[in-house]
Amino acid sequence: MSEDTLEETKPGLDYHALNAMLNLYDADGNIQFEADRRAARQYFLQHVNQNTVFFHNLDEKLRYLVDEGYYDPEVLDQYSRNFQRKIWDEAYTRKFRFPTFLGAFKYYTSYTLKTRNGQRYLERFEDRVVMVALTLAQGDEALALRFMDEIITGRFQPATPTFLNAGKKSRGELISCFLLRVEDNMESIGRAINSALQLSKRGGGVALMLTNLRELGAPIKGIENQSSGVVPVMKLLEDSFSYANQLGARQGAGAVYLNAHHPDILRFLDTKRENADEKIRIKTLSLGVVIPDVTFELAKRNAEMYLFSPHDVQKVYGVPFSEISVTEKYEEMVADKRIRKKKINAREFFQTLAEIQFESGYPYIMFEDTVNEANPIAGRITMSNLCSEILQVNEASTYHEDLSYDHLGTDISCNLGSLNIAATMDGPDLGATVEVAIRALTAVSSMSAIHSVPSVKRGNDEAHAVGLGQMNLHGFLARERIHYGSPEGIDFTRVYFAAVAYHAIRASNLLAQERGRTFVGFENSRYADGSFFEKYVNRDWLPETDAVKALFERLGTALPTREDWAALREKVMAHGLFNRNLQAVPPTGSISYINNSTSSIHPIVSKIEIRKESKIGRVYYPAPFMTNDNLDYYRDAYEIGPEAIIDTYAAATEHVDQGLSLTLFFPSNATTRDINRAQIYAWKKGIKTIYYVRLRQAALEGTEVQGCVSCTL
Repeated sequence: MSEDTLEETKPGLDYHALNAMLNLYDADGNIQFEADRRAARQYFLQHVNQNTVFFHNLDEKLRYLVDEGYYDPEVLDQYSRNFQRKIWDEAYTRKFRFPTFLGAFKYYTSYTLKTRNGQRYLERFEDRVVMVALTLAQGDEALALRFMDEIITGRFQPATPTFLNAGKKSRGELISCFLLRVEDNMESIGRAINSALQLSKRGGGVALMLTNLRELGAPIKGIENQSSGVVPVMKLLEDSFSYANQLGARQGAGAVYLNAHHPDILRFLDTKRENADEKIRIKTLSLGVVIPDVTFELAKRNAEMYLFSPHDVQKVYGVPFSEISVTEKYEEMVADKRIRKKKINAREFFQTLAEIQFESGYPYIMFEDTVNEANPIAGRITMSNLCSEILQVNEASTYHEDLSYDHLGTDISCNLGSLNIAATMDGPDLGATVEVAIRALTAVSSMSAIHSVPSVKRGNDEAHAVGLGQMNLHGFLARERIHYGSPEGIDFTRVYFAAVAYHAIRASNLLAQERGRTFVGFENSRYADGSFFEKYVNRDWLPETDAVKALFERLGTALPTREDWAALREKVMAHGLFNRNLQAVPPTGSISYINNSTSSIHPIVSKIEIRKESKIGRVYYPAPFMTNDNLDYYRDAYEIGPEAIIDTYAAATEHVDQGLSLTLFFPSNATTRDINRAQIYAWKKGIKTIYYVRLRQAALEGTEVQGCVSCTL
């Protein structure tokens, strides 16, 4: 049905009704994609245009927005008025249009600047893009134009906190999330709760590591049965996040991680059971479990697994439990009578893990040894974040009794943004896009100073760590008539991520040369001695299938050879890297919709995704590039199954220095045994973390993608 025919047969339909036609087949049994395109246009005609404050010219607009306290004058004052006109003119010349109703609706309800009563719009998409570009470029006109170009073309999309807040006078932080260590003393626990409150009120999700806290019943100052264990601390944190509700916009978001060999591990998991006692039940706090290789080996032998008292481990080894490799020290700790321990059956532990995931989708899983073996930075990674893609080294702080710092450690902040794979592949220069993205994320890092939590500030100042993500893998593959999870799909994923890794490292090396310094600790990294590059200089990461080779050739995308990698290795060893971490793939939610992308690099959850939006109810989102002629390439995640998803993520993981937010999808008849099999398969394939577990029946009420709770609007 053409758009003209649609107009004739369905006169007077509003944008919501037109969008709903996506859920109805036409007389020929086809999906009515044109109805959604019409809905997007009608949304502008019927709603956006009628509720937008219009100005005669740019000067009038900027003067008003600065005088009324909407825009930050310090951002605009870095640029001449002539340049301001130039960049705005160039942005509007692009004639940007939202291809879907949900993309437009999500932007105008969640991102654009509104009057203080929330009733009228003060920005178009182009205005938000330009203000983000001007903010991140910090007065560099050429860089501002490059930022604007990459964002408005959809090749690069800053994460929600950056895209939402940049350039505004009253704003939250540009950072997506934070990771904090908690040590085994009351001062650290108290400071952690305060830090969680401070960070949560600023709009960031917070993850905390509880592995080092002594277990329930452990002695305190030599007196037996005094410790309350980790669960009361979890309850305190949950209440704290509920209290710090980000100006009423939403509750604060938090997660806690615990090692599988902590004596409280089963109590920790039981807090998520549907029938848990209200005294221990955790409703809103997310849970993550850190699992070493030895746990799998014990389960394979159907052996008992020992759980070790963190307090005793620290007394024996002189370092916190989290700093010990349980796999390496397991037998030694079992034999050491100075360490209190208890045992449970390893297979029963994994059964419990699957049961809880079956009921709640939690816990997240971090495969400890896989993560640390792949880590090119000196030090141990002991936890992840709210969305399980951030994997960085942190350092414990110590405190005086008044909670002032005795030693200021380092904690972690997440400076995130993602490339749209389809737009990037269509673009003129993959390497230039990656470089601009790394520069933009580095700007987010350099502009962020969390003074209220000095350990986060120190960590950010020393590491300049960023997390460049990806989205729209399934959409791009389907557009190119490649099945997700097929040999060709995995081949493309492997080659693409290798190329991104090359250009990200190249960009960070350029920054180090320009700024004359590296991240703190570079000299102790595997980058400095060149060992990181071994797998890249000993083979080429080029297409192995004819279809993928032809795809890169047709799109004119140049790929780095082993000679290119060898040259880069020499530059890095000579000049260093500015950013300690470069890539992390989050579960893009809201930004995927405004970018007309499939979320992250996992498959679609439905050909027509259903979202429940509080303002208008159900909204429908068609998978990007889908037509009635290519539906076969849009099998959903439940049809594709966990193994093909794991294979795809494993191909990407080889080239990502941090993690990838991997959700596993199962059909409605799946069992806990199926979940266990997938966990084992993921571990064997070198996956670093698992985010949520989703069963199809859980999606019956709606098929929206689960985005990161600290980034989703």
